[in-house]
Amino acid sequence: MDDKLFQTVVDIARTAEASGFDSLWTMDHVHQIASVGEADEPILEAYTTLAALAAVTSTARLGVLVSCTSFRNPALLAKMVTTIDVISGGRAVLGIGAGWHEEETHAYGMDFSPSARQRLAQLDEAVQICRGMFTESAPRFSGTHYRVDEPLNVPGPLHPDGPPVLIGGGGERVLIPLAARRGDACNFFGGPATVRHKIQVLERACADIGRDSAEISKTWLGTAIVTDSEAELQESLERLGSLLGVAPSAARGLALCGAPAEVRRRVAEYRAAGVDGMIITVLDPSDLDHLHRVGVTVREAMDD
Repeated sequence: MDDKLFQTVVDIARTAEASGFDSLWTMDHVHQIASVGEADEPILEAYTTLAALAAVTSTARLGVLVSCTSFRNPALLAKMVTTIDVISGGRAVLGIGAGWHEEETHAYGMDFSPSARQRLAQLDEAVQICRGMFTESAPRFSGTHYRVDEPLNVPGPLHPDGPPVLIGGGGERVLIPLAARRGDACNFFGGPATVRHKIQVLERACADIGRDSAEISKTWLGTAIVTDSEAELQESLERLGSLLGVAPSAARGLALCGAPAEVRRRVAEYRAAGVDGMIITVLDPSDLDHLHRVGVTVREAMDD
């Protein structure tokens, strides 16, 4: 299986792109996480995978949802994202967050602060450094957690403002205000009412600093299950519920699921809540027929 793993990833990426997905995302984990599978299951490193996908795709944006600040020096991270931007012809996105998976960080010998406040402060500084790397010839930065002294980022990103920055997380006291101050995009999960509430928090945070919240792209992250079979749907919801640690009925409320008409109705609910786009996961991405159906269905719903 492992010798064919990357080819499977390529097939998934190309099918998704051809089916209407306009962005492709990897997750920044070096051990598999419980919501996907067992810890010892195969997983490829996020950024080297994206760099390879940049060469075999042509239109989709490419990002990590989201980079853990504990894994990489932020100036090096900006260089990596810029390299992917150059390879892909300007399609890179910087997704970045504070990180949470302490076990894998320690397993790799990296520092992980048990203080969420400190990790969030590190995230704030990391975003500033990445912005500087994207837009300045030799930025300087001296903060509490990071310092850079005129690092060169040559060649630079293809757009003068650099790749858009998506700040991950829905924390209302720190993360959403940080996205309001420094982000180009944010990403939430949950039902439509939850997402609408998060967007309202973002709108208030933007108003507090005099920024137009329309400048920030707002996406929803969730699973899509498109099927006309009730038995197949129930089986998939049981699997999704098991991965998320919730009952199948609760999983249904967190997913786009059912026949195409029902999925389109759910997409409309999220659009009404203020969502600009959707980042979709599927339970088995190697099922290319289902992946194609999901892409076509959600794309048509978003275009309605």
